[in-house]
Amino acid sequence: MSKKPNILFFLTDDHGAWALGCAGNPEVKTPNLDRIAREGVRFDNCFCASPVCSPARVSILSGKIPSQHGVHDWLAKGHLDSDEALSDDLKKAFDDPNSEWYYNWPKNQLSGDYAIRYLERHKTYTEVLAENGYECGISGKWHMGDSFHPQAGFSFWRTTAMGGDNYRYPVVLENGKMELKEDQYITDVITDNALDFLELRDPEKPFYLSVHFTAPHSPWAEEHHPKEYIDMYRDCPFTSTPNVPPHPWAPNGKKTLEQWNSEPHNGIRFSRANYGPIPETWEEHRYESLRGYYAAITAMDAAVGRILNKLEADGILDDTLIVFTGDNGMNMGHHGIWGKGNGTLPVNMYDTAVKVPGLFRLPGKVQENVVNHEMVSHYDFYETILDIAGVPFEKPEEMPGVSFAPLLSGEKQRVRDSVVVLDEYGPCRMIRTQEWKLVLRIPDGPNELYDLVNDPGEDVNLFDDPDCQGIIQTLSKDMNDWYGKYADPEFDGSKENVRGKGQLTSHSFQ
Repeated sequence: MSKKPNILFFLTDDHGAWALGCAGNPEVKTPNLDRIAREGVRFDNCFCASPVCSPARVSILSGKIPSQHGVHDWLAKGHLDSDEALSDDLKKAFDDPNSEWYYNWPKNQLSGDYAIRYLERHKTYTEVLAENGYECGISGKWHMGDSFHPQAGFSFWRTTAMGGDNYRYPVVLENGKMELKEDQYITDVITDNALDFLELRDPEKPFYLSVHFTAPHSPWAEEHHPKEYIDMYRDCPFTSTPNVPPHPWAPNGKKTLEQWNSEPHNGIRFSRANYGPIPETWEEHRYESLRGYYAAITAMDAAVGRILNKLEADGILDDTLIVFTGDNGMNMGHHGIWGKGNGTLPVNMYDTAVKVPGLFRLPGKVQENVVNHEMVSHYDFYETILDIAGVPFEKPEEMPGVSFAPLLSGEKQRVRDSVVVLDEYGPCRMIRTQEWKLVLRIPDGPNELYDLVNDPGEDVNLFDDPDCQGIIQTLSKDMNDWYGKYADPEFDGSKENVRGKGQLTSHSFQ
């Protein structure tokens, strides 16, 4: 391929690596994602840089870890300057105490807010692409500070206002203001805007298009999703996810399944943005939540298909690098947790929270129908995408990632001498090899060690096992050396009081 490839980058929200048909889940319906995997490479050990949305997203675009860029939790504020960005109708609704229920969440997030540009100090790979002739567009969730003004090399800018949103009543950028769209499914809105970019772009330039879906983030109650997708899972037994007692660190985590089934659950931590009737039993909660989660994924998969069909009709599908990943993983009952890294307190680093989908397709540059088992991380995507695009890039010493393009092409079997990935969520840090995972919570614990060969489900914590102290010392040293090399003392997450409830400013947490 002589000319630079186009790049189509899909990013989902709270999408566990396990929730793909091509990953071996027999219940979830993902035919378009399965096609990408079949015609390209799927990594079954692809990891986020932090098991929560905003830090993970900033790490993808900047190629840096949270302890370098300073975003350590999901952003509860800093979305936009409310006086400038909000439509008059939205401001009026925020001032009206009798407004409809669907204004409550955006009011909480956006009223009186001010913009913080968290990416301003960091050069993104999209800026590098723009400097090298790419036309860059984004449609969907930003959640990296100042969602109103174009930045990071993007000239086409169709974003949602905040992080998690209502599927039927999202707040999106339209006609120069953030407006609430009534009864419009957000997955379709994001897709329509992405298709607009493909129609409006300069055909003489290579393009980069980010499509950032909010799916399959909560809410999962069936009224939030199209009936056709809910009905696909109406009778699904959901044997693909575990049904186990709540984790001791999760909300209400000390209750047994018998206790759950014998009492109403008006306080259970399942997002119900419409304040509708709440199911009575654990089983009803479980089935409704999984039904909505799977339906959101299948609706999103159909949206991916619409965009692929557009590229195919235009004759450019095989000239376009397709990348599909999620911002972080998700526990949907796994380990007795309903949530990601902040689904427990203290926060967790289970594989179900830190593993994400990793699909790549580009004929001639990416092998076909290959499952790669090497471990790669989101902090590797920056260099990899630029490498495949053939865009010159002088790598700063402080960037921890490496290009795994040689794994995609089959040129190499390994791109690191020591194949490990590291993850962080504030003062909680993880180092993982193929055989072991060490989780340290600085400074007071609790700490964990898992033998991934004999205990892939991470059920038996070996941290206090006398026979394992040697491996703990080795992994601890490797972790300390790595963060000693890459962490910026000004933004070192081990010194931050991150509790998973949202980041308010550059150094303020709820």
